[in-house]
Amino acid sequence: MQALWMVLAALLFASMGVCVKIASAWFTMTELVFWRGVIGMLFLWLLARRQGVLLRTRYPGMHAWRSFIGVTSLGAWFYAIAGMPLATAMTLNYMSSVWIAAFLVGGALLAWVPLRGRDGRVAQPPLQIPLVLTVLVGFGGVVLVLRPSFGGDQALPGLVGLLSGMTAAFAYMQVIALARIGEPETRTVFYFAMGSAVFGSLGMLVTGVSEWHWQHALWLLPVGLLAAGGQLCMTRAYSSARTPAATLVVANLQYSGIVFAALYSLLLFKDPIDGPALGGMALIIASGIAATVLRQRTVPKAPAEEH
Repeated sequence: MQALWMVLAALLFASMGVCVKIASAWFTMTELVFWRGVIGMLFLWLLARRQGVLLRTRYPGMHAWRSFIGVTSLGAWFYAIAGMPLATAMTLNYMSSVWIAAFLVGGALLAWVPLRGRDGRVAQPPLQIPLVLTVLVGFGGVVLVLRPSFGGDQALPGLVGLLSGMTAAFAYMQVIALARIGEPETRTVFYFAMGSAVFGSLGMLVTGVSEWHWQHALWLLPVGLLAAGGQLCMTRAYSSARTPAATLVVANLQYSGIVFAALYSLLLFKDPIDGPALGGMALIIASGIAATVLRQRTVPKAPAEEH
């Protein structure tokens, strides 16, 4: 069942991307972030009451920083979805695992101290070949994915899409830190939704509010509901995985979201996906799976990622 919960979560997140892409024709990115946050707050408040989870926290500063990074990633992802094919934007956002691997490599090199052994030789820095190969394969996939679409008016959305994956990795590391100090995941996601509402409303002071039409505004409701439902299904998948092997299967099934996004792109938006782009997606999925396996070894029982 945990595998089915994760596949359902991936489908809901991809469906949210469809609604974001459609709604972006009438609403700005800051408005989409705001409404995703407001609807998510209501959903998660009800969920917290049902679970008996108190929303008061002793770590407001950590939640504020996590929310700021997460909203930056969310806004960048929404901007990329609006400006380029859905499958490409989804793929770039799912690069977060590869970015985490890159950070692990960089962190190991920064923490390395050259010490001499008994034979007088200076020890070499850790190469961490599996992680390095994972990162190289992942960015090779990015080159293939962006090659057919990284031109003209899609250059900026492509760069912003890469930024969404990188900042998502930073946000996830903060989620791990919150989980280690005992913060319930429902509380963490609630404050992220609150941050989305706050930062979205601040952004609307700059960008303004779009003209309101109910037939257009109806697309805002599923953006928040699908995101909250996807997060709930993802949490259920992780909580029902009882063994390390099951946890790895669950974590890797999140990449089925790229497959769903590709199908949506072809069937709903008629976006062409040629051979190099498909090959790039396959490389990113493979590198993401490898990065997830390596991460689970380093940080066992890590919490679920958010999208």
